[in-house]
Amino acid sequence: MIRVAVVDDEALVRSGFSLILNAADDIEVVTTATGADALDAVREHRPDVVLLDIRMPDVDGLTVLRELRALPDPPVVAMLTTFDADEYVLTALHSGAAGFLLKDTEPDQLAQLVRTLAAGGVVMSPQASRTLLHTHPGAEASAVDEEAARVELLTDRERNVLVLLAEGLSNAEIGARLHLGTGTVKDHVSAILTKLRVAGRVQAALLAQRAGLLDTDREGR
Repeated sequence: MIRVAVVDDEALVRSGFSLILNAADDIEVVTTATGADALDAVREHRPDVVLLDIRMPDVDGLTVLRELRALPDPPVVAMLTTFDADEYVLTALHSGAAGFLLKDTEPDQLAQLVRTLAAGGVVMSPQASRTLLHTHPGAEASAVDEEAARVELLTDRERNVLVLLAEGLSNAEIGARLHLGTGTVKDHVSAILTKLRVAGRVQAALLAQRAGLLDTDREGR
């Protein structure tokens, strides 16, 4: 079972997400909480995945994210937002969030997105990601170009893995697509993160998008 926590200031959102996710055979919402109670709830119930509202009146969602990521065995955290281009989402991704979900995500998609998160995949709204991934607050254009240029350090196989990683596939799914063992994919991902000088899969996906890899891949299909 994939154990999930839903953290949101609105009771209707918490109950709605719980109802949808608990209908899946392999997912259980083990706790719901407001932002102020999130850390204690996660420590007590130890969920695999946390769906965390990015904007809450009682506590800043980004603060809660950093607290959760600082735990000894942190859960996967995805941010919940109402806006397609929430200004805080990019900061959250660089702070360790594994992606973000819009609160109006279709119910039949929600369980699958949670499965993707639990499997180590990246989850981002396609429309919002295109807006977010072409912005880089606080950085000069030359610095962004330098970061994107690191993609040239990757081998062809690593570039293929990076494209699939950026599309949200888990290691097992990438392996099936490229006919590689999961361990081999993990080695490629580790090499990619090192060469791109990023801390995680989401940051690698952001850089891949800025470097135009996903656009190139789509044009070649």
